[in-house]
Amino acid sequence: MKSGTLASQKSANKRKMTDRRRKKNRLLRILVSILMVMLVVVSLAGIWLFFTPSGNNMRFLMADTLITTQHRHWAKYVIGQEELDKRVAGYQAQFDQMGTEKDIHTIAINTNKNSNENTESKEENKEKPLIEIEGISGSGYRGYVLTVNDPTKIRLGVPAKSGKGEKVSSMVERTGAIAGVNGGGFADPNWKGNGFKPIGLVISQGQLYYDGLGSKLTTQIVGLDKQGKMIAGNYSIEELADLDIQEAVTFQPRIIVNGKGQIKSQKDGWGIAPRTAMGQREDGAILFVVIDGRQTTSIGASLYDVQQIMLDRGAVIAANLDGGSSTVLVSKGGEILNKPSSEYGERYLPTAFLVFEHPDEVDIPNIWKGLRAQDIDAGKK
Repeated sequence: MKSGTLASQKSANKRKMTDRRRKKNRLLRILVSILMVMLVVVSLAGIWLFFTPSGNNMRFLMADTLITTQHRHWAKYVIGQEELDKRVAGYQAQFDQMGTEKDIHTIAINTNKNSNENTESKEENKEKPLIEIEGISGSGYRGYVLTVNDPTKIRLGVPAKSGKGEKVSSMVERTGAIAGVNGGGFADPNWKGNGFKPIGLVISQGQLYYDGLGSKLTTQIVGLDKQGKMIAGNYSIEELADLDIQEAVTFQPRIIVNGKGQIKSQKDGWGIAPRTAMGQREDGAILFVVIDGRQTTSIGASLYDVQQIMLDRGAVIAANLDGGSSTVLVSKGGEILNKPSSEYGERYLPTAFLVFEHPDEVDIPNIWKGLRAQDIDAGKK
């Protein structure tokens, strides 16, 4: 009996070992099959990306999207370093060209000040709220359009203290603004900048607050003159003074000039990213477009997308502002309406376009007074 029991146990153990081997072999075959399928898919994807027109378009779109992030160097793995350098230089040349056409647009609320027509226009504007906020969505993106019906109510906000930028929500709450949108770019070493060193020029309340042009004679400006007309394009400091510029930052490119879109197709839209842009209608109303990006609910938009949003709303001039992780729209009390893409939350910035009920009562001191651009450490915490 004992011998029979042992034999049965050995037989059972042998069957278990055989079953285990079969399961392992089956699992191994499944893993090998999955690996083979993945290799085939990767190979086919590689062939599509590198050897078909649609694949090449996708590859360059991926590269353009990376170029607008803090991981620009990764784009070389998609299109190569030489092509990356060529693409960046090509876009820069295109952006420069888009800044040269003379802007001749006029706004209705600033002409014929003593005429009945202008009086009627002003009465119409009085009936409108100062600001209107509209949620928008498109293919792969969500965002907002902030309409400011009286452009003379906009001022350029700057940080409260020297040495560090300030969150737009803080600027809005501190100054009593009813809305705020991020403004110009800034030096951002290793994407860890303190937000205090702007790129190019900063002009607030008609005064030159910051001059970082160095040896450059001109810069791409986005801003407003004293009558509320939007100014965007390539200008020198002297030309801006002649234009009675009131509020302005350096950024590019212009995307609409004299009512015409400057970006001809989606492939020239500089990738997909969070976006901020400023435009103006013929009636003087300013449009701020704010698009979220780098999120599952909103991947982002191209400059072509933003241009079309502006054109659909009657913009006769429009220009790009700092986007990416800086993109933010804030309402009264400092409430953030959109979803900034930075993993660290809202960024510290040097400038923001702020809207006030009574802008003449607002005090915005120059925190760069007495500082030279070359003496500011953009990475100091």
